[in-house]
Order: sequence, then C-alpha cells, then structure tokens
Amino acid sequence: MMFPTVEYAAFFLVVLALAWTSSRWNGVHKAILLGASYVFYGCWSWRYVPLLFAVSFFATWVAQTIQSCEEEHTRKRLLIFGVVICLGVLAYYKYVSFLLLSAMGIWGLVGRTPVFDLPTPFLPLGISFFVFHAISLLGDVYRRKLKEPLTVLDGLLYVAFFPQLIAGPILRASSFIPQLLRPRDPNKVRMNRAFLLILAGLFKKVIVSNTLATRLVDPVFSAPGSFHRGDVLLAVYGYAAEIYCDFSGYTDIATGCAMLLGYHFPRNFNAPYTATDPQDFWQRWHISLSTWLRDYLYIPLGGSRRGTGRTYLNLMVTMLLGGLWHGASWTFVIWGGLMGVYLVAHRGWASLPWMWLRRWRASVVWLWVSRVLLFHAICLGWVFFRSPTLALARTVLGQFRVHGRPTLASWPVVAVLVIGVLGQYAPRVWRRFAEATMAKMPAFVTGGALALGVYVIELLGPSGVAPFIYFQF
Repeated sequence: MMFPTVEYAAFFLVVLALAWTSSRWNGVHKAILLGASYVFYGCWSWRYVPLLFAVSFFATWVAQTIQSCEEEHTRKRLLIFGVVICLGVLAYYKYVSFLLLSAMGIWGLVGRTPVFDLPTPFLPLGISFFVFHAISLLGDVYRRKLKEPLTVLDGLLYVAFFPQLIAGPILRASSFIPQLLRPRDPNKVRMNRAFLLILAGLFKKVIVSNTLATRLVDPVFSAPGSFHRGDVLLAVYGYAAEIYCDFSGYTDIATGCAMLLGYHFPRNFNAPYTATDPQDFWQRWHISLSTWLRDYLYIPLGGSRRGTGRTYLNLMVTMLLGGLWHGASWTFVIWGGLMGVYLVAHRGWASLPWMWLRRWRASVVWLWVSRVLLFHAICLGWVFFRSPTLALARTVLGQFRVHGRPTLASWPVVAVLVIGVLGQYAPRVWRRFAEATMAKMPAFVTGGALALGVYVIELLGPSGVAPFIYFQF
C-alpha cells in the first residue's frame, strides 16, 4: 500500500476515525493502531507479518527482562544477546547471499569453481528499519532512558507503527514510547501543519521525484551507453534531486499522518544540499539514521575520544557499515567508503592551523564554493548508490567523456530538477506564513484549497505510482 494512492487515503481515514473515537481508552486506541499497522504491512505481503511480530515481540521481551534486572553484567549480556539475534535476522535476509557470492568470487580467483546453488531469501519490506527500531528499544532500555515499565503492546506498536514502518524515519524508543503512555489530546494536534506536510510530501514525491525518475534518471541509468555526456550529467544531478524529494517527501507524508494521529516524529531532513561540508551534510540528511549510527555505532567504537587515527578509523567503519546497511552490494560499500573518506578529509582540512586558511574558510566566497564542491562530491557518491552493479557505475562515469548535447532536457525535467535542488534554499518563513494563513481561513475554504492542491498534483504528475526508493532497504 503506497502513500500517494486512493487505497492508502481510504485506509488512513478509517484508521484516523477509529483512533480518535477510541482515544479516551488508551489501551484500545493503541490496539487499533497496532492492528492497522499489521494490516498496512500485510497489504504488501501477509507471509512476513509473523516475522515483523516475532522481531517486535522478541525485542520487547528482552527489553522487559533488562528492565527487571539490576545486575549490570547480566543486563549487558541480555543486550548483546538481543542485538545479536536481531542483527542475525537482518543478516540472514539481507547479507547471507551477498557474503557467500563474494566468497565464491574469491574462490573462483584461485581456480576453483563452486558446484552448489545458493538459496536467496526474499527481502522483507522495511526489514532494515524495523530491526533498527528493535535494537533502539534494547539500547534505550539498557541505558535506562525509559523510566516507565515497558508493556508488550507499547513495544509492539513502537516497532510496527505504520507511518514509519517501511521507510522510517528511525524513531528512538525513548522519544516515542513515552507518547504512548498518555491518551492523545486533539487540541494539541497542529492540523494545518500536518496537512501542509502531506501536501508538500505529495508534491515532492509525485511531481518532482516521479518526473525525474521516469523522464530522465531511469532511462539513462538503464542504458547509459545510449546517451551523450549532457544527458548522463543531467541524470546524475536528476538523481540527486530525485532521491532527496522521494525520501523527504515520504518522510513529510509519514510525519503529517502521525501528527494527525496525535504523535510527533523528529525532523529527518533539513535542506541537505545547502550543506557546506560533509559533517554538515550528515547533520541534515536522513538525520534519524545519522544520529542512530553516531549513538549506536560511532560512539561505542570510541568516537573521537582515542586520538586522531582512531577517530578516522571509527568514521570509516561507521560509514562503511552505513553503506552496507543500505544494501548488500559492493556499490553501497563504495558509496559508504566515499562518505567516510569525505568525513575524514574534512576533519583533516578543518584541523589545519594556518590563520589565512581559517579566514578563507570564514568568507562568503568559500561558503558558496564549498557548497558547490560538496554537492558534486555527493553526486559522485549517488552514482554508485543508484547503480546496481560496479560495471554500470563505471559506464556512467566513463560516459562523461562522450561529447554531445542533452536530448532529455525538456523544460518540465529541468524545472523540477531546479525545484528539487534549489527549492531547499526557500526561506522557512514561507512555511510558517502558509500555516498561519490557513489558521485564519474558514474550515471549508481550507478543505477546498487542500483538495485542489491534491488534484493539481495528481494532474501534473506522471501516470502510475513509482515505488519509494527507500522501500528496498
């Protein structure tokens, strides 16, 4: 069930009505949301709903056991046990075949030919996200960030809550579960803000992302050798805009839906292409994943507390594993490695003590030069991220040597590309102004304006519904 569909709209309206009707009885309210979440996931494939339930229940059971235990050594052993099992589930579905195929490739280099077939388990939708939620639950309970006793219903709903279930954002148990402890208050729901988020998400997904995918990015990356340098370069820029609008659009819709149900999600994107350095970029892009990797991987590895060399190693390990989390492919490993190299290079650059260099880095000229350089460095990484194989990535990068003029640069494509990239420089005051304006309008006028906006988006967007990019992770 995809967000920008009539089916999801009907599903959400029914859930919204049932949720607020039962809001006075918090247990019933949460049970309805949990049931709706399993229905939502089951619309993709019912055969994997038991897996979602099993991971959620296991993590909840281990978390409850940790909460009831006072001995620190036992608590740590339970945490390790829970994390290993959760990561084992993720590894089986996502990485076993990749690791075995890589081993077979190495085996073949020494002249031996494998004679057995490898079973490839079907990748459950959103498994990376709900496994990370399960680990977050274990980690936050171990760190005593959850003060109230954890109930089974709260643990199950935290992992499976449908707005964030299959593509994030990655919620912290310590920030979401406390919201489940008290009944929702309809007077605290910022409805205008929620509607604007949903409308903005639909615009970014349906018009910008889908247009770029169908008219530019997919054709070029399907057969890059058939296009000239201008088209390939435009497609690389197009993918940068497509993946941002696709994922941030999904997040906007998810956040808006959760807000209408009375729940708060953290901000997941903050104009990432306005960043001036790699660290700044990762504080703006997929913020929930960046902070998750920082708190649950980089800091436990030692962070920046053990010297410069160890800091660089920790950054590389964190980003390599972050790349592998996105997919079991060497292209994702290279993408993660590039991001790690960028972070290490920036650390070294920022630590140079020369006074003239510090003055240069503080200038307005360097501000914009650094933005342009970083954007192109990120685009280089996106080539590997988008390419399913290293051979395709090499072909795309090699095609830049071919001269010619773009043939896919129609005005709608260029317009949505510019909106997708430069739209991030739009002042935030515009959003606040729109919300304040809606608050002054009669309800029927607001409803009519929103309905008109949805109609225009449907009218201008390409036919069909392209899947969200992050569903595959």
